[in-house]
Amino acid sequence: MCENAQIDYGHVRIFVTTQLIFFMSGFILPLNEHALIICLLSGLTLFNAGNVAAETLEDAWNIAIDNNHQIKSAKADTSASEQQVYSARGQRLPELNVNTGYTQLSETPAAKADFGGQTGQFNTSQAGSVKAQAIASIPVFTSGRISHSINAAEASLEAARHNEISSVLNIKMQVAEAYVSVLRSEGALQVAQNHVDSLSKFHQDVNNLYDQGVVAKNDVLAADVELANARQLVVQASNRLDIARAHYNQLLDRKLDDEVRLAREFPETPPGTLAELSNSALTQRPELVVLAQQIEALEQQAKSVKAGTMPQVAVNGGYQYQENRYQAFQGLWMVNIGMQWKLYDGSTGHSSDAISRQALALKEQRDDLNSTIALQVRQAWLDIQEARQRIDVAQQAIAQADENMKVTTDRYQQGLSINTEVLKAEDLRTRAHDNLNNAGYDAALANLHLRRAVGNL
Repeated sequence: MCENAQIDYGHVRIFVTTQLIFFMSGFILPLNEHALIICLLSGLTLFNAGNVAAETLEDAWNIAIDNNHQIKSAKADTSASEQQVYSARGQRLPELNVNTGYTQLSETPAAKADFGGQTGQFNTSQAGSVKAQAIASIPVFTSGRISHSINAAEASLEAARHNEISSVLNIKMQVAEAYVSVLRSEGALQVAQNHVDSLSKFHQDVNNLYDQGVVAKNDVLAADVELANARQLVVQASNRLDIARAHYNQLLDRKLDDEVRLAREFPETPPGTLAELSNSALTQRPELVVLAQQIEALEQQAKSVKAGTMPQVAVNGGYQYQENRYQAFQGLWMVNIGMQWKLYDGSTGHSSDAISRQALALKEQRDDLNSTIALQVRQAWLDIQEARQRIDVAQQAIAQADENMKVTTDRYQQGLSINTEVLKAEDLRTRAHDNLNNAGYDAALANLHLRRAVGNL
């Protein structure tokens, strides 16, 4: 049985223990020279055998980005915002309207005239006639209404794009958490299975000693109960692993029972001090850009609404046709320039103020998000420091627990200790390995949380 050892491959370090192998970046465990050669060979064998076609975290992210429905929804929102920009810009282009219709009057329109004291009547148009026109209109001055509308649409587009980035980061974080959960569950299952193997060996030793009349029947019963409890822990750990794999597959839009083979490697910890990381987060987080652009869009919308009450000048021109055999020219070309100015409107001012207040509300949310992001960075950074210390402590505890188990077992076989001491030693040994498993993956998860908090996942 090999002791704990470390194998360093550049930025990825492989930690080999008596019960599990896992990868971490930036976390160094003590190296035991006596076990290095054996563990190096066994570790590389397990590494090559266990990671054939293993899926990396980067692979999982790419699959999720391509298949995840939330990201597809965010991309659709971005596409919709692009169309809104085209719509806003289209307000500057000419507008062409064509309409036609047929009118039937009950009487033929006529006019009366007085000629030399005698009254006469003559028709002015037909009782039934067709009317058609094609009129083009182009705005030449809108007091900034169209310009502010375009600016609002462009700001909304930028907000949608960064919201898409935020959605990608959120999904990547969810995938990373599920990825770590699968690996943690695999390690926990391995620890639980090794616990069963150890108790099975002890159970066999107890039975042999009982057959020799060295120990009492009570020792056999106690060993039976502890072994049964350990097997129950394996069942529970196996169930948690199946659930973790199903959740992982669900995030990647796969069948829930698809096989999951994951590589035990993670990104490096972001460099820099806590203050530097916090400042970097405030400049990189897409959520802040989303709020800033949404604020800009609302402010521009408010200005556009208010500009609608100011002078609006447009040029109109086209062709008009009126069927009338009494008229010298039934078809006429026309052009005109017109201005519209709302001198009083009881609702537009309030609409503009309402939009401005929505912008103020988002500014408060942005200020709150600044402090929330700083807290997220600090918490993740502290979690990394805690996990590193726990790894060191757990590594020391494993060496002590293994030695304690060996000594206690030897004493029991020599009749110098009781079975409860062996069972307690085994429980301590299992807990130490479980603590190392959790500390290692807590460190990996804290590192990923820090990268997410900084906005560089």
